[in-house]
Amino acid sequence: MKRPTYFLFLTYLLIQVKLQAQTPAFVTDSLDRYIKRNMAEGKIPGLAIAIVENGKVIVSKGYGVRQLGKPDSVDANTLFYVASNTKLFTATALANLAEEKKLNLDDKVLKYLPDFALYDTLATKMATIRDLLGHRLGVKAYEGDFVYWNSSYSLQDVMKNLRLLKPTGQFRQDYSYSNAGYVTAGLVIPKVTGQPWNSYVDQTILKPLGMTNTYLLTANYARRKNIAYGYTNCCTSGGELMEVAFDNLDNLGPAGGMISSVNDISRWLVMQVDSGRYAGKRILPYSVLEETRRPNTIISYQKHPVAPFTYDFYCLGIGLVDYQHMDVYSHTGGAFGFHTNTTFVPSRKLGIVILMNQDNSNFHEALRFQILDAYAKAPYTDRGSYFMQRTLRRDKKQNQDIKDLEIRVAKNNQTPIPLAAYTGTFINPIYGTIKVDIDPTSKAKNSLLIHFQHHPDLTARLDYMDKDEFRITFSNPRFGTAPALFMTKNGKGVSVDVKATDFVDFEPYRFTR
Repeated sequence: MKRPTYFLFLTYLLIQVKLQAQTPAFVTDSLDRYIKRNMAEGKIPGLAIAIVENGKVIVSKGYGVRQLGKPDSVDANTLFYVASNTKLFTATALANLAEEKKLNLDDKVLKYLPDFALYDTLATKMATIRDLLGHRLGVKAYEGDFVYWNSSYSLQDVMKNLRLLKPTGQFRQDYSYSNAGYVTAGLVIPKVTGQPWNSYVDQTILKPLGMTNTYLLTANYARRKNIAYGYTNCCTSGGELMEVAFDNLDNLGPAGGMISSVNDISRWLVMQVDSGRYAGKRILPYSVLEETRRPNTIISYQKHPVAPFTYDFYCLGIGLVDYQHMDVYSHTGGAFGFHTNTTFVPSRKLGIVILMNQDNSNFHEALRFQILDAYAKAPYTDRGSYFMQRTLRRDKKQNQDIKDLEIRVAKNNQTPIPLAAYTGTFINPIYGTIKVDIDPTSKAKNSLLIHFQHHPDLTARLDYMDKDEFRITFSNPRFGTAPALFMTKNGKGVSVDVKATDFVDFEPYRFTR
């Protein structure tokens, strides 16, 4: 009985070795052509990619340019905003502290942060570090991000604002992505170590891995060498590609503040697929990685309509799907002008990182799936074409919506009440105040200008359309263009709804006098 069992086991091992040893023809023969074609079709100025196979980096290179109009090419050391791929570093740091018995991931948040509070008193008392890392607080997805993104709010302010976010889901049951939850988790680290979250991550993870070209604060990005400039084509009626200002996301640091290159992140991926080791040296205990990979929150357990996976979990700082019958860990990231993706498949010792400087294209997802298909030896399906068609349909609708607003503005209608009646100071309990004034630069003399209390570098112009509704256009184009409705009473504006693009926040914010 033992010999057949041994034979089957040996056969299994040989199959696994064979699967791990072969680089797919798509990677060796077609990758360059595939990337260049999709970059041209998707208006992507620059992209960098690294692939780890069997614990070794087999691809690490760049495509395109760092900045339009300049000759400087993207290479494997070009810096990009990594955005939400920061989350796994924060979760890993906390899992490591748990491994060292300095905390427990099931400790109550109040144990470390007495000022922490959620909207619901019972949820406040029950909430654990694991709840923060697993996106299961019950708040609306991305709620509050408009308040925090590029704003003067501090890390502590972001945490304190959680108490103002009314939940729409069930606490500890429903998946709901929360950057504020990760900021709060990051604030636990200094309470335990005496170091800011970024210092602890740097000393515990980055330095041991030799990630010397990775930075955990965004404030000095423009001063660094070999940086990518961010672009979008989201927010005009013609879909023109335009450069956007660099984000300052230090107040969201534990959720999305990392800057890095594919060369550096490939080291992180080697460690992930080599059970916590890099170049033969133990960086982290495998139990730490294992903790971050345990499913914590169900995102979906229904078969995806297009992609070949049936379940989708959020672990701690990373997602898990059963893509092509492989356990695939992956996360995306987005900042103004940037989209990123990191993926690893421990069973295949496979890792992929993709960084690009265009935020309105989802080619980073298509490319990841295309590479996974190749390693799974699946029949060829052009993932790039599918994602491109989906993007074109979305953009067509967005562009038409913006054109419709332009048409309404062009009618040059007069406001039903004096323009000055819409002006004044308005407040939102989550955000703070805005000040609405008459725009002195408006030739039609029916435009207003908003100044934001917590966004000193941001303004928004309000151009009147009709029925007390204005078109809002933010000075930073990535915040978008949308309708903004005033409610009036007794000949005076009493409230206004302000909405940024869904890339920032799904929710409108009502400001009242």
